[in-house]
Amino acid sequence: MLLRLLYDEKLAHASYLIGCQASGEAMVVDPNRNVGRYVELARKEGLRVAHVTETHIHADFVSGARELAHRTGARLYLSAMGGADWQYRFADAAGAELLKDGSSIRVGAIELSVLHTPGHTPEHLAFLVTDTRAGSDPMGALTGDFLFVGDVGRPDLLERAAKQHGTMVASAHQLFASLRRFRALPEYLQIWPAHGAGSACGKSLGAVPQSTLGYEKRTNWAFAVEDEEEFVRLILEGQPEPPRYFAFMKQINRDGPPLVGDTLRVERLPATRVAPALAAGAVVVDTRSAQEYARGAVRGTINIPANRAFVTWAGWLLPYDRDIYLITDGKDATAAEGMARELSGIGLDRVAGHFVAGDLKHSPNDGSPQEVPDVDGATVERSVAGGGVTLVDVRAASEWREGHIPSARHLFLGELPDRIEELPRDRPVVVHCQNGGRAAIAASVLLARGFADVAVFPGGFAEWKASGRAVARN
Repeated sequence: MLLRLLYDEKLAHASYLIGCQASGEAMVVDPNRNVGRYVELARKEGLRVAHVTETHIHADFVSGARELAHRTGARLYLSAMGGADWQYRFADAAGAELLKDGSSIRVGAIELSVLHTPGHTPEHLAFLVTDTRAGSDPMGALTGDFLFVGDVGRPDLLERAAKQHGTMVASAHQLFASLRRFRALPEYLQIWPAHGAGSACGKSLGAVPQSTLGYEKRTNWAFAVEDEEEFVRLILEGQPEPPRYFAFMKQINRDGPPLVGDTLRVERLPATRVAPALAAGAVVVDTRSAQEYARGAVRGTINIPANRAFVTWAGWLLPYDRDIYLITDGKDATAAEGMARELSGIGLDRVAGHFVAGDLKHSPNDGSPQEVPDVDGATVERSVAGGGVTLVDVRAASEWREGHIPSARHLFLGELPDRIEELPRDRPVVVHCQNGGRAAIAASVLLARGFADVAVFPGGFAEWKASGRAVARN
């Protein structure tokens, strides 16, 4: 038996290739849309992808299960659990074999036994993996978004992201029952989850890629709660805001992701195309660092730096129904194509081209580059005291509750486009977060939406608190 973990840092997503070296077969579990990596890994290991499955209808990325099965001719397996509302609508057309609790899949000498583990989602499955040549007992479990290292999957996404009202309490009770069932399995069972630290599919996922059931029973908070009502209260308390794109992901993965193939080209465009693109309603994303953007940018663009959080904020802020153009800091199209592939991974497929920042320096949108000034804590303090500035805190709600600058207004960055008219336009705006990164993105959004006087407090709440200034809590 061969087991390989493939981890996407920006999505905090783990997928797995399990191979039987005797038969030459491999199964891929929870693939994302970059399916070429699975085919190439199987080839290097002397295997062929013969089976593809996933634990549930994912909310945080476009599933690659359909694409991979189509490309390789592999057998596709999908959950038949969860009731009428959450069946895979493309299963028949894709020739998928439907799985129920107690089903099994053979990959040569390897057996995957199916457990229905609802709670995170109604149709969720876990797979017990047994190498039958070594013995009859399972060695590990592919737990998807049901059980993580240090946490469990959140049960509120159907209600908060997919707008299935009245489902999260019932889902929390289902999750408790699934944990009760799972804890009866052998403690030596290895746990292979589908996400790690940084994922919005839980509150406090660990950064270690795998664990054992015995260790989780001793250290994971969810196993320590014996009272069901207390578990429901705790699991629903303090969950982070689900990114806006989660709702679209649930729909596209349920209905069937479009097949995109393996070729992605992003054309480099001349600077003269920027103004027409903006005028036509396209979104132009400057992917340079916040510091570079602040020193000079094309008016009307927004800044989402190409760092680890790029995909997350793109999913919050970019539309699915308009063309998207990228601005990069180099002439090599590889970077733009890499970012376009990342966007495609969350269903943002309308990347229409890219511009190089150096080409734009002498062709700004309206004749002068846009700059974003910084202000320090003392300036913020004086401005707030004078009452002539709107101070906007764009951190998450949980951060705001733990403490914030007095007189600040709270508008979470991910919700800013929808709530932007709550801010007055007749006075300067100063934006801050914890330490600057999110505030810079927010400032670019405000400027793109017509706010004339916007500055960033890069030290943010961290600097404010460290200085000993007053902190509000409410």
